[in-house]
Amino acid sequence: MERNLMIAGFGGQGVMTMGKLLAEATCEATDLNVSFFPSYGAAMRGGTANCFVVISDEEIGAPVSYALEDLVVMNGPSLHKFLPTLKAGGNLFINSTIVTDEITRDDVKVISAPVTQMALDINNPRALNVIMLGVYVGATDAVPADVIIKGIEHKFEKKPKLIQPNIDAFNMGLEIGKAQK
Repeated sequence: MERNLMIAGFGGQGVMTMGKLLAEATCEATDLNVSFFPSYGAAMRGGTANCFVVISDEEIGAPVSYALEDLVVMNGPSLHKFLPTLKAGGNLFINSTIVTDEITRDDVKVISAPVTQMALDINNPRALNVIMLGVYVGATDAVPADVIIKGIEHKFEKKPKLIQPNIDAFNMGLEIGKAQK
């Protein structure tokens, strides 16, 4: 089993944090092999950002793939730039608050969630990436949900008041992902 995922969006949307959280939590809590490969645009906040995460039960040959099983797009430019890299039959995850363009491919499964609006609704605008991570895990079962919850606890262990709000945000996304399986 090998899953190739790219997460793409603007700097400041938590793209790298989402990928790093997925990679680190998976590495620490499972016996799976993981790679994380970030790519930053010219400016971090507001510029483009993307990262690759590969999760496999075998050795990983390359940290980057342009034949993706899964693609998470947090903004319109990322959709247009990276949609051609998604394999037929792959999963396209869309932040539908921002990405409103019509999806022209009918050979991929589209899983959409208004994660920016959801984060604003819970008064936690920085949680949009954690919500989307929940959508991803819920729809793919790439890793068990408790792996990510442990990762959230570890990431925020020095800021304990942020643990439960982020777990709640993750669980919101998880339910959306499960419903769109």
